[in-house]
Amino acid sequence: MASFRLPPTSLDSFYSNKSNFSTNPLHFPGNSTPFSISSCIHLITSLSRFSAVKVSRIETELSEKDPFLSTSEGLVSENEQKDLDFEHERKIKYKGAKKGTKREVGFKFSCKRKGSRLEREGFFVYDGELDVNYSVVGSNMSLEQCNDVLKRLEKGTSDDKTLRFFEWMRSNGKLEKNVSAFNVVFRVLGRREDWDTAERMIREMRESFGSELDCRVFNTLIYSCSKRGSVELSGKWFRMMLELGVQPNVATFGMVMGLYQKGWNVEEAEFSFAQMRSFGIICQSAYSAMITIYTRLSLYDKAEEVIGLMRDDKVVLNLENWLVLLNAYSQQGKLEKAEQLLVSMQEAKFSPTIVAYNILITGYGKASNMVAAQRLFSGIQNAGLEPDDTTYRSMIEGWGRVGNYKEAEWYYKELKRLGFKPNSPNLYTLINLQAEHGDEEGACRTLDDMLKIGCQYSSILGTLLKAYEKVGRIDKIPFLLKGSFYQHVTVNQNSCSILVIAYVKNLLVDEAIKLLGDKKWNDPVFEDNLYHLLICSCKELGHLDSAVKIYSFMPKSDDRPNLHISCTMIDIYTAMGQFNEGGKLYMKLKSSGIDLDVIAFSIVVRMYVKAGSLKDACSVLETMEKEKDMVPDIYLFRDMLRIYQQCGMMDKLNDLYFKILKSGVVWDQELYNCLINCCGRALPVGELSRLFNEMLQRGFDPNTITFNVMLDVYAKAKLFNKARELFMMARKRGLVDVISYNTIIAAYGRQRDFKNMASTIHTMQFDGFSVSLEAYNCVLDAYGKEGQMESFRSVLQRMKNSSCTADHYTYNIMMNIYGELGWIDEVAGVLTELRECGLGPDLCSYNTLIKAYGIAGMVEDAVGLVKEMRQNGVEPDKITYTNLITTLQKNDKYLEAVKWSLWMKQRGL
Repeated sequence: MASFRLPPTSLDSFYSNKSNFSTNPLHFPGNSTPFSISSCIHLITSLSRFSAVKVSRIETELSEKDPFLSTSEGLVSENEQKDLDFEHERKIKYKGAKKGTKREVGFKFSCKRKGSRLEREGFFVYDGELDVNYSVVGSNMSLEQCNDVLKRLEKGTSDDKTLRFFEWMRSNGKLEKNVSAFNVVFRVLGRREDWDTAERMIREMRESFGSELDCRVFNTLIYSCSKRGSVELSGKWFRMMLELGVQPNVATFGMVMGLYQKGWNVEEAEFSFAQMRSFGIICQSAYSAMITIYTRLSLYDKAEEVIGLMRDDKVVLNLENWLVLLNAYSQQGKLEKAEQLLVSMQEAKFSPTIVAYNILITGYGKASNMVAAQRLFSGIQNAGLEPDDTTYRSMIEGWGRVGNYKEAEWYYKELKRLGFKPNSPNLYTLINLQAEHGDEEGACRTLDDMLKIGCQYSSILGTLLKAYEKVGRIDKIPFLLKGSFYQHVTVNQNSCSILVIAYVKNLLVDEAIKLLGDKKWNDPVFEDNLYHLLICSCKELGHLDSAVKIYSFMPKSDDRPNLHISCTMIDIYTAMGQFNEGGKLYMKLKSSGIDLDVIAFSIVVRMYVKAGSLKDACSVLETMEKEKDMVPDIYLFRDMLRIYQQCGMMDKLNDLYFKILKSGVVWDQELYNCLINCCGRALPVGELSRLFNEMLQRGFDPNTITFNVMLDVYAKAKLFNKARELFMMARKRGLVDVISYNTIIAAYGRQRDFKNMASTIHTMQFDGFSVSLEAYNCVLDAYGKEGQMESFRSVLQRMKNSSCTADHYTYNIMMNIYGELGWIDEVAGVLTELRECGLGPDLCSYNTLIKAYGIAGMVEDAVGLVKEMRQNGVEPDKITYTNLITTLQKNDKYLEAVKWSLWMKQRGL
């Protein structure tokens, strides 16, 4: 409600016509404009607490002097209206003037006298209940007699018989201009809630009565709706009055505004209030209702405007108005002005009531000004009053707000000593203070008091947890929950779940497990969900050991494990590095026959990936592919792409790519990057290029790895112009790294574009990158294969000067270049250097050496290298045997070549 907002329109735009009433002048504090006060005000009983003043608008308004209602057009005629329920309630609540009492007695006597006369004349028969003797009544009956019969039926028999006689009156011409009869029937229709018939009758009356139709029939209907609290229907009748040109009266506005106040319907209230002022009607309760609504909704500026309108309209203030104004100022925190208003109220001959003092004490309590609140409390007896339960409750709340446990406890004890009962807010305030000050014994007493006044266990538990969590003392809760309270927690699954969640959240896992062991309720589905929630809470808090502890305690079914709990635990075991435990859970799920969903497969796959077991991850993916209608989500698709790429499964990558195209999954930036990065070697260059361009067109940004993959793809496809454009794009976006430079340098090297290759190396250094070993290797390879040995040696020297340590690739390039030239001594020198540096030849080194020895005609040395490879644990491959066979053939060793060829076939190479 507090968030309700209205357009910033002044209320003066609603209220163009203003009444001018004048009586005794009165001044508001700080204002010179006079008010009027009434000379006779009914007493109002003490109200409980005021966040907004609660008084009956209808009762207050209808307790005005009877001649006022009789001279204006009231609810119905005087004698008809006396028996309405709300008038009877008014007689109970407000002891009216003696004159009103005499009229009431006279009315009852008159009814009995008329009833006796009607019975003597034989108008009624009894067939179990009162009914009309239709054999006696006739068209010669007077209008007064017909109305008396109708009223008697409405009071003493069924509604059907009343409506039947009403129809008889219609057929005998007794309804013409007979407002009284229609009013009786409207009361019946209101009880029956037959609003459609009521609306038809009103329109019928409009046609037959014309301008003589007045507000009484509408007031009867509005009253029926107000008794039911039907705001919408009351508003409908009110608007219908206006539509038919019927002017409402004071009682009308009193009822509708009272209803709008109960429902806090600000828009309808503003409309009705504006209509009241346009008719020049002064309804004191309507002003009070409007102010109360605005105050409750914290629309204090609007409330001030209405107060100003009361002044302008010279409204005669009654006690209710004074209290509403007092409450409005108190709620705003304008407490000095409120105290001045209390003085003005006394000057206007209104004795201060305990309600007025309670309003001010509550206001000071909310403002945390307990010095002023204490002063007012002390002044209550000086004013000839006694504090009531609301007074003590307000003092408890006020002292609680400022954190003074001692004073709050004193007023609480006084409240109980005087026989008053604390309300829920008092108890909640007290429990918060006791939690803060460590008074567990007092908290136990407060819990007992909560139960005594009827607070629900679940509500008490929520308050208790909130109070102790706020001060970080949740560990004290187990000492407070004893006896019937603990019994309730063990049998009520909602309270039990609330408490164990709080325990787990505050690391009281042992207490949570104890409570779960003591529980008496049995709901397996709810219990599984609760355990899952507890485990997830531990996971989110990072307390993985606690999650394992709770899972270990949880009752399990080996035949039918809970899928969601098992998946969560697999995820937790993965985070803890306990892959064996996670694997066991997966095997249990698999053997149980439970259908795994996409999330379950994703969790298991990631577990195996993190464990470094890509083979098991692929096995899980194969199992998933066998499931019908199993479509991975975007996250699992990305995991699958990475796994297949790491395993070098190019066919799987190709198939997966087209499966993603058909899946209908919404592509995002990460999926584009992942696809290009993983499928760089699996897809044709044209498809990769299309994918990359589509990514750019959709506004997604490639990352550095994506640029590097595309550079490598274009370079290997000898699309050097595209590679150069792509490199410039990446450099412009600031997404180039050492790998980017290495890739483009290698591309220029393959193209033998030495000028751009050298230029790129200078750019690399200019951009703050050191020339990498990979870049040196690419340059060496390019110069060597082109036969530019001077440049080759220059680069090699520059590399040594830069303290860049050669790797296997460097030595292999050197041996390959020297070998191609037949420089066998240089090859031997490189081999010696390779062995001395501790690296030793690798497979590529041996293959290069065999080729070099073949070119140099060193057949036996080449054959000896194969034996050396095996001795050093390096397994020869197809290239090894191919180079060896070529060497033998070039040196006319055909028989040996055939032997090695047969050996190669036997090995399946």
